[in-house]
Amino acid sequence: MATTPTPAAAKSAAPPPRPVLRDPAFLRLWAGTTASGLATWALPFVLGLAVLHRELGAAGLGLVLAARTAGFLAAVAVGGVLADRHSRRAVVLWSALAAAAAAPLLAAGLGRSLVLMTAAAALAGAGQGACRPAFQALTAETVEPARRQQANAAMTMAVRGSTLAGPALTALLAAFLDVGALLLGIGALWLVAALVPGRGTAAAGEDLAAPPAPRPRAGFRREFLEGMREARRHPWFLAGLAALAAVITLGYSATSVALPLISRDRYGTEWVLAAAVTAYTVGALGGALVIARWRPRSPGRAAFAGLAAYGLAPLSLMLPVHPVVVVAAYAVAGIGIELFNVPWFTATQREVAPDKLARVSSLDFLVSYGLAPVGLALIAPAIDAFGVTAVLGACAAACFLVPAAAALVPTARHLGRPSPAPAD
Repeated sequence: MATTPTPAAAKSAAPPPRPVLRDPAFLRLWAGTTASGLATWALPFVLGLAVLHRELGAAGLGLVLAARTAGFLAAVAVGGVLADRHSRRAVVLWSALAAAAAAPLLAAGLGRSLVLMTAAAALAGAGQGACRPAFQALTAETVEPARRQQANAAMTMAVRGSTLAGPALTALLAAFLDVGALLLGIGALWLVAALVPGRGTAAAGEDLAAPPAPRPRAGFRREFLEGMREARRHPWFLAGLAALAAVITLGYSATSVALPLISRDRYGTEWVLAAAVTAYTVGALGGALVIARWRPRSPGRAAFAGLAAYGLAPLSLMLPVHPVVVVAAYAVAGIGIELFNVPWFTATQREVAPDKLARVSSLDFLVSYGLAPVGLALIAPAIDAFGVTAVLGACAAACFLVPAAAALVPTARHLGRPSPAPAD
């Protein structure tokens, strides 16, 4: 009699991916990003202390901060090309070292040479700008696709936490250290950002966004245009950039100008200004915590809805509401911005060709950082011409409508091709 063969043992299920915060390679990258964020947000506060101590004039402060912004915008596109042409880790190293070198130059020029401080600020901005797209691409090299949303959430939490901790920590240290020492401390943070991150790890069988193999170099302009062509291949990316541009240029700029005025004139206190800004950052931290685990069925639509939530901020400022409503609107706007940012970064790392990832990311940073000064320059004259209520109403409408239109673009529903939700 034939015997029934014993069934083969079922293959054991693959273990769930290890939490990203237990990955030493990612933790090193996260620590470097956090250090760079603290240094970035602390510098304007330290320079403000220099004005209070009469070591720098108000006009000089404006010039130095403008030079830093100009350095950032000039370097972010260059950094994207370099990070796709060379090792992303090397670009992070040298750009952060440049920002670190700027700190003692700022200290040396303090109270002595505004020209030296302006040049040093431009160098600091250039270092910051060059490392942003490299950090973004290095995240894709370090973390496999199943954990990238969690990793991007952790990265954005580091950035948002820095906006709270940077000025607060600086204010605490200012009780014991002078401005020159604080500037040297900022340089030390940039050294951490330069030296702590490791190389991206491309384990066998994992779809990591590895850096490109060496190839003959094209000209800088040609390589940058290649990145723009890659961006145009993704309708969801162009739609997202348009929506982000509308929210930053109109919504963010309008609220930056109007919130201090309304806090003073309508509510008669600075408390509303401070509470709203803090609520926005705390809301963003909460949004990052949520999106680290949440996988919506239509991630693109959820992301654009989160971006549109920023419209609640200008809407709350144009209505005669209780100040608690304004603070709550800012908290919701903060939650929404990270419900957009984290899936947006994750989709870019997934959908964009790995050898063009840094260049495409640099376009994102150019919009994010470059349009805010333009909006700020335009909003104040518009308020003088049309009134704060009309300007806030138009900006709120743009924040709601442009992301809604972007969500209708082909491939926007899933921010590219649909991808299965990874096991937790």
